[in-house]
Amino acid sequence: MATEWEGKSKGTLLGYKLFIFFLTTFGIGTAYFILRFVVAYYFLFSISSSKAIYYYFKKRLKYSRTKSIASIYKSYYMLGRVLTDRVAISTTFRNKFTYTHDGIEHIDHLLSKNKGGILISGHMGNFEVSHYFLQDRYSISKIFMVTTHAEHANIKEYMDGIVAESSMKFIVVQEDMSHIFEIHAALDQGGLVVFTGDRYLPGSKTLTQEFLGAEADFPLGPYLLASRLKVPVLFVYVMKGPKKEYHLYARKAIVKARDPQALLKEYTTSMEWMLKKYPLQWFNYFDFWKDGNKQ
Repeated sequence: MATEWEGKSKGTLLGYKLFIFFLTTFGIGTAYFILRFVVAYYFLFSISSSKAIYYYFKKRLKYSRTKSIASIYKSYYMLGRVLTDRVAISTTFRNKFTYTHDGIEHIDHLLSKNKGGILISGHMGNFEVSHYFLQDRYSISKIFMVTTHAEHANIKEYMDGIVAESSMKFIVVQEDMSHIFEIHAALDQGGLVVFTGDRYLPGSKTLTQEFLGAEADFPLGPYLLASRLKVPVLFVYVMKGPKKEYHLYARKAIVKARDPQALLKEYTTSMEWMLKKYPLQWFNYFDFWKDGNKQ
């Protein structure tokens, strides 16, 4: 099983260009159809990630063996659709999607104060499309996403050239901790600083918390900062519906000063609630739990 996340997504520049050609030329339905062949390849040959997600379905969600195996394919396909939608929404198909929400009044209240806030999400659903909808609702250009994602440079350059300009900016985690100053500067501007709370790079500091019935490690950074900075904290997720629709969930976190463990526990509770509703939309394909090698 993949023992840890490597910090970089898979794929080649040619593969991205071909897929986006089919998407923009023939439409979303054709792109979804092509995905089935790509997903079949990963289902058959991506052994380490398949073992990791099988453990999630079989041991943590208590699915049967047959249902767990079938869910591996469904999970890959769901990820492919989410990634397809991300490109579609950011290029020429934005008006093909609908958007609903549950708890968006918490974001309304946060933005009305213009004092900044922290949003904690996860590698589930499709949070990166949220800004295209939020910027229709608000006159904002202050969404900052903290990321450890080390994308291939040529792919990033290509994607930056075809997607529509958005209000989301990225703060990349640096070894010299200089990203902390960027986070403070963003909050001082009244910005929304977004963390993903369920993935960390090897060697970084972590917190351990029970999640879906077993202990797992989570990145310390988001919870430590959120528990020390005097700004509101929300748990926010954007989940894919059955068709071309997305649903935003926002929940206010109760933050205890200098108690990152309590905030993490609250976060895992919110994640468990979301995964009961959307079990196929959690995309951490590596050995997440401490007992993950015990098949």
